[in-house]
Amino acid sequence: MTSGSSHGKRELAGNVETSRPAGVFDRAHRLTTAGLLMLVTFVAFESMAVATAMPTAVTELDGLAWYGWPFSAYLVASVFGMVLGGDLDDRRGSRTALLAGVTIFAAGLHAGGLSGHMALFVAARAVQGVGGGIIAVSLYVVAGRAYPPALRPRLFAAFSAAWVLPALVGPLLAGLITTHLGWRWVFLGMLPLIALGLGLLLPALRRFGSPTDVPAPPTARRWWALLAGLGVAALQYAGQRLDLLAVGIAAVGLAVLVLGLRPLLPPGTVRVRPGLPAVIGARGLLAGAFFGMDALLPLSLAQLHGYGPTTAGVPLTAGALGWAVASQLQGRRPDVPRVVLLRTGFVLLAVGLAGTALVAVPGLQGWPSYLTWAVAGLGMGLGMPSLSVLLLEQSPEHRRGADSAAFQIADVTGSALCVGVAGVLIAAATASLLTLPEAVLLAIAVLTALAVVGAWASPRAGVPAAAPEPSATATTLASVTEPARSRGETA
Repeated sequence: MTSGSSHGKRELAGNVETSRPAGVFDRAHRLTTAGLLMLVTFVAFESMAVATAMPTAVTELDGLAWYGWPFSAYLVASVFGMVLGGDLDDRRGSRTALLAGVTIFAAGLHAGGLSGHMALFVAARAVQGVGGGIIAVSLYVVAGRAYPPALRPRLFAAFSAAWVLPALVGPLLAGLITTHLGWRWVFLGMLPLIALGLGLLLPALRRFGSPTDVPAPPTARRWWALLAGLGVAALQYAGQRLDLLAVGIAAVGLAVLVLGLRPLLPPGTVRVRPGLPAVIGARGLLAGAFFGMDALLPLSLAQLHGYGPTTAGVPLTAGALGWAVASQLQGRRPDVPRVVLLRTGFVLLAVGLAGTALVAVPGLQGWPSYLTWAVAGLGMGLGMPSLSVLLLEQSPEHRRGADSAAFQIADVTGSALCVGVAGVLIAAATASLLTLPEAVLLAIAVLTALAVVGAWASPRAGVPAAAPEPSATATTLASVTEPARSRGETA
């Protein structure tokens, strides 16, 4: 971070420099950028790698019947961690929050790598989830405080690239580590790298200080976050079950999710009200539409056309590459309005989703999905970084942690809902209520409709933020005085 004179000329969020910085790797930002990208890359790699190492881990720990629990434990705990991270950032500052997040995440890695029983392994994954949720929120807050608005598109482009690289090489590298060193080193080997990333960030974090005169957030929100996390986990589990029981599990999960989300998201998120609610709502729509199909596409190729695991995963790689390319392009054009890029992203996503419906045509053998999913990836590469920039523009400094938590919760919730819907439709097909092509086409129609709604609502995300809330409620994510309204829809 560039430090200024004693009169306060520091690069904090919302300040505009008198001269445009050279880039996110200029002299003033290079250590901060390197630290942020290292943390993003290593957390992303761990997320990708654990799926590769998990079969070996559960077999060695004699926990095959618990196979889904390590994933669900991480997911539930990460929602709790997001709210906790937002509270820590707003109340104690980014240094405290990020230190706590990295420490907890590292403790989970260490415990997971040394686990001798499946129950301990699941508990370790939950600890990782808490730390990962805190880190996810803190990274956004640090980005807002350490970088001026002109640099944020490039920074979030770098964030996207840092996620894409592990998606491309993570499973292969994790497979090699698991085969030659053992699955435990997928966890333990990350510890020194995580510490290195944090060490690069510490000089910048020391300059932020701690907020003053910020009231303590209600602790009840953390319990609501845990409840919402349980709802998300139930929906994810329902999506993994390909039977009729998934419908009942999904219904219970949705009810629990609605109850937990009401105090956590800004009023008007479901209605995509102009301003910050539209930004957070758009994040849920974008993530849900993309990741719902991202989970369904390999299954469709395998079941409808007999693809093997490798060939069925190639379209996902094409989507990741499209995401990376478009993200870099938007980072080079900070002059283009973010709402224009966001709408373009939603349109490209809708086109990619609609084109992917060709996977249900027998004669085409699924090959168009290699191209159509790359188009969807282009949409994500334009939309996701643009939403991150808009979040920092719309969120006041004193509640940026809480708003970043809501942003991440919308992403997880939107994805879980859409994956759950796809899972229920596939379950209906296995029960002969639908044919498999009909189930796939119906799921694609729902996801495409969400992308179209996002394109329609995109301009609302660029409406200037409303006047700051009274200090007594500055750190809350939702007003308890607004009339009760369901927030269980895709955020």
